[in-house]
Amino acid sequence: MSQQGIPSRTIPDPFRFAADGRSLVGEVAVADLLRLSDVLASLEGALAWRLEGSMVQGVVGLEPRLRLVVEGELSLSCQRCLGGLSWGLKVDNVLQPVRPGQAIPEGELEDDEVDAIEVAAELDVLALVEDEILLALPIAPRHENCESPRSMAGSNKESPFAALASLRGSPSAE
Repeated sequence: MSQQGIPSRTIPDPFRFAADGRSLVGEVAVADLLRLSDVLASLEGALAWRLEGSMVQGVVGLEPRLRLVVEGELSLSCQRCLGGLSWGLKVDNVLQPVRPGQAIPEGELEDDEVDAIEVAAELDVLALVEDEILLALPIAPRHENCESPRSMAGSNKESPFAALASLRGSPSAE
């Protein structure tokens, strides 16, 4: 099942995918990542992604790992001038899939290089790609040097609050 219009690319058993050391590569159109549309100035282009499974020695024996790499260029909306801002995306995250309700060992929680993700029977790869992109975005993207947009009327127009300021200093009528 796809999430919010994203074409689905599911892995039926991500734990088996990791145990078999499999990998999956693909490309997704930026326009298909609907949850990103609010922060983008343009929906043009595509992002390349790669998902690799492996098993590593963990706290309690061999544990599955998924390495997700996403690369490409996004056109973000500058928070200052509202224009387009070209931003190079490079996501390279190692994820530890865990089954719903499975406890994560304390040692794994302290490891900043691995993020645990709860995975049911199957994993929607493109939804995971979109999630990781959203987490990687800057909080307030902006150009190094730009000015906020000005109104077409110019800066000489009196503020509508100037009249209120003049009332504040006047004596009240009784």
